[in-house]
Amino acid sequence: MTVSRALKTPERVSPEVRARVEEAVRAVGYVPNRLAGSLSSSRSSVIGLVVPSIENSLFASTIQGISDVLRRHGHELMIASSGYGAAAEEAAIRAFLGQRVAGLILHDTTHTPEAVAMIRRAGIPVVENGTLTRQPLDMVVSYSNHDAAKAMTQHLLRLGYRRIGFVTLPLAANERSRDRRRGYEAALEEAGLPYDPRLVLEVPPGLAAGVEALYRLLEGGGEPDAIFFAGDVLAIGAALECTRRGWKVPEKVAIAAFDNIDLLGHLVPPVTTLRLPRQEIGRRSAEVLLDRIQGRATGPLAIDLRFEIIHRAST
Repeated sequence: MTVSRALKTPERVSPEVRARVEEAVRAVGYVPNRLAGSLSSSRSSVIGLVVPSIENSLFASTIQGISDVLRRHGHELMIASSGYGAAAEEAAIRAFLGQRVAGLILHDTTHTPEAVAMIRRAGIPVVENGTLTRQPLDMVVSYSNHDAAKAMTQHLLRLGYRRIGFVTLPLAANERSRDRRRGYEAALEEAGLPYDPRLVLEVPPGLAAGVEALYRLLEGGGEPDAIFFAGDVLAIGAALECTRRGWKVPEKVAIAAFDNIDLLGHLVPPVTTLRLPRQEIGRRSAEVLLDRIQGRATGPLAIDLRFEIIHRAST
């Protein structure tokens, strides 16, 4: 009764008791059943989706693809944001499992041990779709961030650029960013070019960070002739700053981006980038999840939807 009270009405127990109960819950991976009166094996028709941000428009087309498929098959979508944090993702997964969702779709591919334990114990199908991870929890539908970054770096090398800067979002707890940097490094190695730490930056998201990265690379002694921004908003910030300063692109420095958001094609000059199949990733994620839920498929699954280089005047 004390445990039940601590979970349902925590204000009715002392902070010490609440802390002990919360510690025990974490230790055993317990998820309370929010479907009162239902069997513990019961499931809803809801699918839980965790994305890093609901403000970032990059995820909109993937969410739409998922929602379109689920709606046609009588399932609903519940969305949570992890805020780019593993702890917040774990909390969202716990909440979803408490609602007895029929399946999970996770954008991130790096999870806390507690989140993994909860998912294993729940026994529901899971699709990860942020990158083509080597060790998926269950199923993965995506593209290889490593191969995409390597391909863009090789594209710039084929165009004659040899001092290629690389700007990435934070690497900690972000397998996508780490894969992109590894792809960049692999392309340099295959071309027989040295890795120059003066040409590599790790910055936070945002337009201002793109501007800052532009200045740091141009003034840092590395003398880049091209900069590959492994984040589209970063590339936009840099490109707009070049326009504001009257710096000609690609004469001053070539600029390449990672994602084909619409604005990149309307800048002056339009920016070379990668087209990623984000809506198709969403659609296929929902389809394979439903196949598993409805017993039409079993076992691990990995689907590579690839990518395409869009060459434009910025390079």
